[in-house]
Amino acid sequence: MTPAEKILWEELRANKLGVHFRRQQVILGFIVDFYCHKAGLVVEVDGDIHDLQKEEDERREKVLSEMGLRIVRFGNDEVMRYLSAVVGKIREFILHPS
Repeated sequence: MTPAEKILWEELRANKLGVHFRRQQVILGFIVDFYCHKAGLVVEVDGDIHDLQKEEDERREKVLSEMGLRIVRFGNDEVMRYLSAVVGKIREFILHPS
C-alpha cells in the first residue's frame, strides 16, 4: 500500500464507518484498493501512475459499474491533505447508496 492508502485504511478498517471494508480486493480480475460489499462501493486512491493509464482505468470502471458498483476516486495528495473531507465523502456514499 502507498502511504496515502495506509492512512485511508486506518480510517476505513475495523468497521469505523459502520460497514466492513476490504483492502486489495479482487473483483473480476481487477484489484481495487478498498471495497465495501454492503454499500456496493469501490474506493480507489490514485497516484501519478494513473495519469498514464487513463484508458485502463476507464475500462475497469466501466466493468465495475456494469456490476452495479459505485466507484469513488481520490488522489494521493487529496487523501494526505484533506483526509477528513475524503472520509466524509466516503461516508456520504455509504449513507446514500443510490
